[in-house]
Amino acid sequence: MEGCCDLEVDVNGEEVFMVHKKILMSFSSLFSKLFGDLKGTVRNLKVIFNEFPGGAKGFELLAMFCYDNGRTMVTPSNIFLLNCAAHFLEMDGNGSSRHSLIDQTEKSLKGINFWTWSELLEALKQCQYLLPATKSSVMLQCILDCLIGRIALPSIASPYTCSSDSSSFQFSCDTSIDSLKSSSSQLTWWFEDLLFLNVDLIDKLIKTMVSLKVNHATIYKFLFCYHKSRCIGAATAEKCNITEVVIDLLSLLDRSSLSCKGLFEIYRVALGLRISKFYRNNLESLMGSQLDQATIDYLLAPSPHRRAYFYDVNLVLRLVQGFLLEGGSLSFTSRLKKVTNLLDSYLVEVAPDSHLKPSKFTALVLLLPDYARASYDRVYRAMDLFLEVHAGLCEEEKRSVCCALNHEKLSEEALKDLSRNSKFPSQTVQKALTTQQSMIKCSLSDTHHLLTFCDSLFCSNTKENLGKEDSETKKLRADLQGMHWKMMGLEKVCGAMQTEMANIMRSRLSILGNARSLPKLCS
Repeated sequence: MEGCCDLEVDVNGEEVFMVHKKILMSFSSLFSKLFGDLKGTVRNLKVIFNEFPGGAKGFELLAMFCYDNGRTMVTPSNIFLLNCAAHFLEMDGNGSSRHSLIDQTEKSLKGINFWTWSELLEALKQCQYLLPATKSSVMLQCILDCLIGRIALPSIASPYTCSSDSSSFQFSCDTSIDSLKSSSSQLTWWFEDLLFLNVDLIDKLIKTMVSLKVNHATIYKFLFCYHKSRCIGAATAEKCNITEVVIDLLSLLDRSSLSCKGLFEIYRVALGLRISKFYRNNLESLMGSQLDQATIDYLLAPSPHRRAYFYDVNLVLRLVQGFLLEGGSLSFTSRLKKVTNLLDSYLVEVAPDSHLKPSKFTALVLLLPDYARASYDRVYRAMDLFLEVHAGLCEEEKRSVCCALNHEKLSEEALKDLSRNSKFPSQTVQKALTTQQSMIKCSLSDTHHLLTFCDSLFCSNTKENLGKEDSETKKLRADLQGMHWKMMGLEKVCGAMQTEMANIMRSRLSILGNARSLPKLCS
């Protein structure tokens, strides 16, 4: 079917013109305006209509209406073409015939609830061909409302076929929708049928769906399906347009209805296209809001072209910042925990990248607030890998990398390893030793309080049961003796650590003193 195109009508001969003129003017106000005052001899008259709906076919249908004295068969397959063309020629019943094609098409539309699903689709296809003439049409909105009503409540979809003229309807049973529903999910049975729509109609359809409160999760699934289907084999410009429209429509949906996996798939397609920064930022904002659903594979996006580092660290920085803006919901704490685990895994993955700058690595570590992490063991592991690969960093740069390490949230094993790790700056190692010592002192204090309590309990029990020492009393006495020995052992470890810390500091100071005559490794 032709859309809106230029139409050229030749009228050769005065007699022929007068016949056509009389008939057309009786139904069309536009023809009355054009030819009403035309006088004199007419030869080889040519009339050109720019953007005529339906082109030659549309004009032929109107001509048949006029030459049949204002009668025509209005069906779902031609109702929109007739209506658009009638509006174009102003066939509003103000002519001498008083027959209004506009009124006839609008009356026929009142039976839309009796149309079958396939007839609704046929009418929608016709609307698409006639865009932009029907873009703001009341009739288009009417068919969209009816279509969405079937989608939202498929169980009440009409089983009737409608065949109508301007005054009557005939009904017959039709089971096409039932067979369609039996072969598909109750919520997604209509997806495949609407994939033919262009982006202009998709935009209008989805916005109408949102306004009518159709389930947002279903809308999201359809948009994802539509994007994936329409991008296959599409030219770059068309693919870019589809992607931008889909991103814009996704922004209208409740974010809890979105799937992180689907958003990242759309992002991978967008990476190869030159979509505007506005739409890219919108998509990243949506991705960030669902970051707690992501896995490490989603984040390992390759770095932009001509960048030396392996992965797109800047993308992850933006996504996490976008997620943090979502704070305030009741479930945010549990979601933050998932994002923290994800980011710590990402740190371990990117740390061995020799091209990753210390400032970027530090920005990743500092991205989350301290309270988000219950343990810093994986952060320590990532720092260890980073410093191993970046062995040429000076002391100042190392301190900058390690500044976010919370020693109090390191396990005993991690602290022990850090206190002997030569890759870390002396200040960080000293703090690890100090933290270990503090933890041991705390443990000694707790043990001392426990021993004092047990001693008093034992003495009290002995006075009350003098001469009646049984097996439980003997066991308690042995446990107390063991705790005394343990306390003495901890005191020895604490003393040894103090000595070790002093030795390490002396050796590091000695190394730094010998290096003063050497040129600086960094500024």
